[in-house]
Amino acid sequence: MNEIAIDRQEGETKGRYNVTLDGHEAELTYSRAGATSIIIDHTGVPDALRGRQVGLALVRRAVEDARSENRTIVPLCPFAKAQIARHPEWHDVLKR
Repeated sequence: MNEIAIDRQEGETKGRYNVTLDGHEAELTYSRAGATSIIIDHTGVPDALRGRQVGLALVRRAVEDARSENRTIVPLCPFAKAQIARHPEWHDVLKR
């Protein structure tokens, strides 16, 4: 599978990752919870991109960024929560 190009924007209180493929946009949004934690609140992948691992790529990028920035993640979004549960190697970034 080709590498999926993911853009990231972050403001004072919220952030988002997005991917545009074949004219369709997928996103993962989060809220900042203090300086060291984020809450993933939504992952949206249009039907046209389903089955292409786009949602997984978005969650993976959020985990990688959280790890490199010494942040923890609270996955409120059911999709993100399920993906993190399936990947024990990502559990180090979960807020305890």
